[in-house]
Amino acid sequence: MARKENADTTANPGRLKQIALTYKMTRKADSKVGLVLAGVGIVTFGVFLAIGFLINHPIYLGILGFILAFLAMAIVFGRRAERAAFGQMEGQPGAAAAVLDNVGRGWTTTPAVAMNRSQDVVHRAVGKAGIVLVGEGNPNRVKSLLAAEKKRMARIVVDVPVHDIIVGDGEGQVPLKKVRTTMLKLPRVLAGPQVTAANDRLRAMGDLMSNMPLPKGPMPKGMRMPRGGKMR
Repeated sequence: MARKENADTTANPGRLKQIALTYKMTRKADSKVGLVLAGVGIVTFGVFLAIGFLINHPIYLGILGFILAFLAMAIVFGRRAERAAFGQMEGQPGAAAAVLDNVGRGWTTTPAVAMNRSQDVVHRAVGKAGIVLVGEGNPNRVKSLLAAEKKRMARIVVDVPVHDIIVGDGEGQVPLKKVRTTMLKLPRVLAGPQVTAANDRLRAMGDLMSNMPLPKGPMPKGMRMPRGGKMR
């Protein structure tokens, strides 16, 4: 019991420090986040307290209002922090790989399965919706990379649906902040064993980065393909 209490005590400062760090990072991109959170909290608490006075239960409604105000502030903060994070990542090579890493359970992601010297890149995710190829970079060059990757996979996974997403704000493209929701909306057509089989076949096929160290998250802007490296 004592060990559990000590673990909780140790974990709480870590969580608070993480929240504080997230707030500082969000405030750099969103200077009004503090005012917005304060406004949401005050308005929510004020509304419930006013209702409490009207029905002669200010204490009960005040407590409820305080709890809901805290919850509302947490929700708003989470959304604005996510928006700020996407804003900072947008435009950086490899940003989509960071999004895919957090797409959720049931998905197996492989970053940079195809790349060229211009840093146009294609990432792969496999789940119950099938295979999703996510390309980022120049749209015209990315389309060529996607077509080449589909052709390469067609020999291995003929019975698995393949979807492609090009990250961007142009016509037919998906903004970085909507990549995750777009993937989660895809119809689930594969059973668990089929997903596992598809992953096994794709691993056996290999990929561009299998023998190359790749840092998690956005790739360094100065990164270039080695001249002797294999490109698709």
